[in-house]
Amino acid sequence: MAIKGNPGDNRSRGPLPIFVVVGLCCFFYLLGAWQRSGFGKGDSIALQMTNKAEDCSILSNLEYETHHGDQSGTVDDPKLEVKQFEPCGEQYVDYTPCHDQMRAMTFPRENMNYRERHCPPEEEKLHCLIPAPKGYVTPFQWPKSRDYVPFANAPHKSLTVEKAVQNWVQYEGNLFRFPGGGTQFPHGADAYIDQLASVIPMDNGTVRTALDTGCGVASWGAYLFKKNVIAMSFAPRDSHEAQVQFALERGVPAVIGVLGTVKLPFPSRAFDMAHCSRCLIPWAANGGMYMMEVDRVLRPGGYWILSGPPINWRTNYQAWQRPKEELEEEQRMIEEIAELLCWEKKYEKGEIAIWRKRVNNEYCSERDSRVTLCESLKSENVWYKKMEACVTLYPETTNSDEVAGGELKPFPERLNAIPPRIASGSVPGVSVDSFQEEDKLWKKHVKAYKRVNKFLDTGRYRNILDMNAGLGSFAAALESPKLWVMNVMPTKAESDTLGVLYERGLIGIYHDWCEAFSTYPRTYDLIHANGVFSLYKDKCNVEDILLEMDRILRPEGAVIFRDHVDILGQVKRIATGMRWKTKTVDNEDGPLIPEKVLFAVKRYWVVGDNNSTAL
Repeated sequence: MAIKGNPGDNRSRGPLPIFVVVGLCCFFYLLGAWQRSGFGKGDSIALQMTNKAEDCSILSNLEYETHHGDQSGTVDDPKLEVKQFEPCGEQYVDYTPCHDQMRAMTFPRENMNYRERHCPPEEEKLHCLIPAPKGYVTPFQWPKSRDYVPFANAPHKSLTVEKAVQNWVQYEGNLFRFPGGGTQFPHGADAYIDQLASVIPMDNGTVRTALDTGCGVASWGAYLFKKNVIAMSFAPRDSHEAQVQFALERGVPAVIGVLGTVKLPFPSRAFDMAHCSRCLIPWAANGGMYMMEVDRVLRPGGYWILSGPPINWRTNYQAWQRPKEELEEEQRMIEEIAELLCWEKKYEKGEIAIWRKRVNNEYCSERDSRVTLCESLKSENVWYKKMEACVTLYPETTNSDEVAGGELKPFPERLNAIPPRIASGSVPGVSVDSFQEEDKLWKKHVKAYKRVNKFLDTGRYRNILDMNAGLGSFAAALESPKLWVMNVMPTKAESDTLGVLYERGLIGIYHDWCEAFSTYPRTYDLIHANGVFSLYKDKCNVEDILLEMDRILRPEGAVIFRDHVDILGQVKRIATGMRWKTKTVDNEDGPLIPEKVLFAVKRYWVVGDNNSTAL
């Protein structure tokens, strides 16, 4: 770590003060040792390294003054009371609060309502730490993780039996192997994607973001990375145990979700293509409501791929064990709805059909008189909003060649170009200049993060979560084939900028952090929380948010908090009681800045370990 200028000079000049550097070197030396042990599990090597901490006495003795005069104490005040959190029982190792199986069965089955989010009331929330299963190890690094998952991390074999002939997943020794097969691509995901790429421009950066509905173990999304395409995959938590969990263990973006009764938690005009491979969604039902929802989130000029029933029903109706009359009617209705939506059919061969959404309304002037148009909203506001059988309006254009909403540059140029939503002035409070300044600022922040946490560029962190993504500048500064970022747009945020992130070629989701996230435990390697606790101050319990962060963070995973010094003091006290090792550092602009950065590492422990969480 390079030190510039006088080591004793603690003024605002960019590099970290020497005492911070030394202390953090010790901190991340220990972190590195924990993560290098075996697959990364904390065993005897971790114990040896912990003992060596005595040689890094500066780590435990450091106290960072607030430099703000009359306050209640320093951020790292050891005299402040620390609440200790106990481990939850073994039955909670895979606990998903808002997708709990027992609670789900109390809701109506119509339109998959029971598979949607149903979060526990306040009195039923757990206030304990979700344990890792026995034998849990840090996943393999990408790209090996795409093909292999340690059995101990997701010890569920049902898919190896149910999908044995479809080449989804195989159990070999103490590992799961994912051969890249699928129900609709028995010859492998690569061959299937190449067939799609003969129609859809995936090789030149034109198509960057994809949506995979009913994704299974997300092999489609896993193999799309070869073409620099990033897919948001989702599937319900259902009888196919752990499919989304497998996807995330493999290092592939995925969330628990379903097309049911509420809108998808994504902005309009988000994805370059959407995909259904035998996803069992009744596309022709409810007046075409699900296809209309796909149309909403599909960018003008985007593609919709449907493979499997009912496509090619004449050949396959016997194998699918369904009446050919039923399949014929289903395809007829899908074709009719696609025409009503003004989608152009581009391809049908075997069991694959591909449609393209028109680039603007000039081609669809007759459509608007034949469908129910959705009410035009100033903001997306889709969180828990009922899905409707209505068609989302195109943004206005002036000629037949103009792409509604603005044309996007190919990726990766798209990442740093001015997004059309900002160029058009449609995002309140965000100008071209402020966007560029924000990008510049986050490049500086991330550079400072990397000086402290040397693992950010190594591939150690594959699955990264940004809890308050803003304009996506944190993810843009980190952009690398070694990692991906799930960008979260809090529903409490002052400005909705999630559409901007998608225009940059990033992926993200709406979420309210007063509730649990739609994922399994232990699915993220690194969590970034910029201003999250300031945003949610007086809106919900800080402890609940931190316990949720602990649930979804892997053992030995890292967290970076950026917030006001007083708020970080409260966060640190709670985190200390959750088996997290923490260290606060000054803002990179100097100690007089009230915004500080808190680095944390979740310690390794599994179910049945010492029940005391005291450090």
